[in-house]
Amino acid sequence: MSESKELVLVSLPSVPADLEAAFIDDKYINNLIAEIREKTSTVVGDLNTVKGRGVYTSAAMNVRRTKTAIDEAGKNLVAEMKKRPALVDASRRKVREALDELAIEIRKPVTEWEAEQKEKEFNAMFDEALELDTKITAERAAALAAKIETDHEIALLMNKDIDREREEAQQKAEQAKREHEERIKREAEEKARREVEEAAKREIEAAAAREREATLAKERAERDAKELAEKVERDRIEAEQRAEREKREALAKAERERIAAEEKAKREKEEAIQRERAAAEAREQARLVEEKRIKDEAAQRTADKEHRREVNIAAVKGLVDAGISEQCARECITAIAQGKVPNTAINY
Repeated sequence: MSESKELVLVSLPSVPADLEAAFIDDKYINNLIAEIREKTSTVVGDLNTVKGRGVYTSAAMNVRRTKTAIDEAGKNLVAEMKKRPALVDASRRKVREALDELAIEIRKPVTEWEAEQKEKEFNAMFDEALELDTKITAERAAALAAKIETDHEIALLMNKDIDREREEAQQKAEQAKREHEERIKREAEEKARREVEEAAKREIEAAAAREREATLAKERAERDAKELAEKVERDRIEAEQRAEREKREALAKAERERIAAEEKAKREKEEAIQRERAAAEAREQARLVEEKRIKDEAAQRTADKEHRREVNIAAVKGLVDAGISEQCARECITAIAQGKVPNTAINY
């Protein structure tokens, strides 16, 4: 990992991807803490001087500054990561729209072919009606042509891509109808009328069947569309509920972590206070022990000096009692005490 963001005691990766990988790598974090601990383990200062105590204070301050810098880097990283869902949603929306347009464009030849097939079906049906033009009356022919025209319009309305073809076909049908009516007026006969009536009846029944099928198809399409809309709405509601639930869980987790961090910081603060108090008590105890040692040594020296004086006085008295003058006795004892008389010593 490349490192460039200099902190007080350590450095963090400058590349966002590397920084993210570092924060989720427990081993990296443990090593980071170990590195900081190692750098501060050699701090030594004289507690008896302001400068010496400042060494410890400065080291602790560096640790806290390092902690703040690391925490701030993690906070900024989380803020950047929260922007990612919106960017992903924008890309998804762009892909959906582009691919929908592409799908329509790719299917366009089939759509146009289907429109042409509908037009051919209508033309075939209309040609079939024209073949009977010598056998149907003007009234039945008009009704049949009107029915055919209506069926044609319904069929054309089912496809929004063939409006132009529908208008041209309608004009053609109207022209054919007028020509057909003129021929029917001249050539109508009773027998042809009955045949036309039967043919018209069959056509009406077929048209009714087609209409029923179209109605059923429309109902199926509407039902499918309704079911799809309901499913989309359910999915949307579920997604919103899931997002809200995840949001609440994330907030609850963040709150728990915050409370845990505060409690940990409080414990660490109390422990630091206790350690400082214990250290102060230890220093005070050491000072009292040292004072007692000094006093005991002074008292011991005083007692030892007094004891030597008493021994020396007793020795002088003994020499005086032996007939030696007091001055001579004092000088002798002094010489013996100073080790000037070989093979002779005073037992204190």
